[in-house]
Amino acid sequence: MRKVYFDSAATTQLREEVIDKMHTSLKESYGNPSSTHSFGRSSKTLIESARKTIAKHLNAKPSEIIFTSGGTEADNMILQGAVRDLGVKTIITSKIEHHAVLHTIEELHKAHQIEVKYVDLAVCGTPDAKHLESLLKADSSKKLVSLMHVNNEVGTMIDIDLIADMCKENDALFHSDAVQSIGHWEWDLQKTKVDFLAAAAHKFHGPKGIGFAFIRKDSGLKSLIFGGAQERGYRAGTESCHNIVGLEESFALAYDNLDEERKYVSELKQYFIEEIKKIFPEAKFNGGCEDSNKSTYTLVNVVLPLDEKKAQILLFHLDINGIACSRGSACQSGSSAGSHVLNEILSAEDLNKPSLRFSFSKFNTKDEIDYVMKVLEDFSKS
Repeated sequence: MRKVYFDSAATTQLREEVIDKMHTSLKESYGNPSSTHSFGRSSKTLIESARKTIAKHLNAKPSEIIFTSGGTEADNMILQGAVRDLGVKTIITSKIEHHAVLHTIEELHKAHQIEVKYVDLAVCGTPDAKHLESLLKADSSKKLVSLMHVNNEVGTMIDIDLIADMCKENDALFHSDAVQSIGHWEWDLQKTKVDFLAAAAHKFHGPKGIGFAFIRKDSGLKSLIFGGAQERGYRAGTESCHNIVGLEESFALAYDNLDEERKYVSELKQYFIEEIKKIFPEAKFNGGCEDSNKSTYTLVNVVLPLDEKKAQILLFHLDINGIACSRGSACQSGSSAGSHVLNEILSAEDLNKPSLRFSFSKFNTKDEIDYVMKVLEDFSKS
């Protein structure tokens, strides 16, 4: 059976160069980075090199890059710390954020009586700027806005500079889950005045279990995990050197090859859209993902005009034909409630039809798309 992978928004295939670098690190750089002998200093040098590489690409300070186990930990570190350490009393977010954000905010509301306000959304999922401004001006409480740059299910992109400026004008902090963005889009953190970001290596061909938080200098945020003084006191625990090396290599390669790979993946996405329209002329694209000005180039989320009986077995049919895609985010695969994102932006009629997310990478080909189309066409006629 042929196997094709169109679920890179869930996790990406590792680059060979990343595997090689990690393998070398595991063999040769096994000293504890906190040790003062040469073995420890060697590991520490690799970690600080990675920090500088990331900071340089983002136009940030190395001290502002804090390594974490991934995006979920980074989001928790920032959101919990903002309430505990920075006096935040109101959090403004949207109902289509990743659950790493939504569930953390729910717990903060229960534990600390934080007021939570949800910004109105356009039909494509973008926040209503006027409503956001009214929420920011509603009272004098200390506020934090948490809005993701690229939605992980439908690909919608927010105008992050506009929102960052709006937050600054209203003396509010701004956090963005940038897990689907970093490694795929350029960032200049001297220009974009976001206070906090979260990123994960496995979204840009790096290893799982490693990511980072961007915490702007002098934020006042403190550690979420207590113990040693690693990561400049922000995160206790012995650093995972080989994973950090893998993060650095995948991050550097993502940006060194960004223009070429973005062009290639964008063409794949456009080809996919054109081909699926031939089979399903009535197909709809969720969150404006058909529009390259509103959506990331890395994914499409499409509503297929299939009856209920076919809809129930579509994902299973694709899987038994070796095709990996998603009906929502991978984090929700065990949920019977459906996608909280689609529940917010789709009509009741479209919610009864199957929506699938296909996400692309440099490792995909048009030939693989042709195979998917053949399987979908045969299924629709069966």
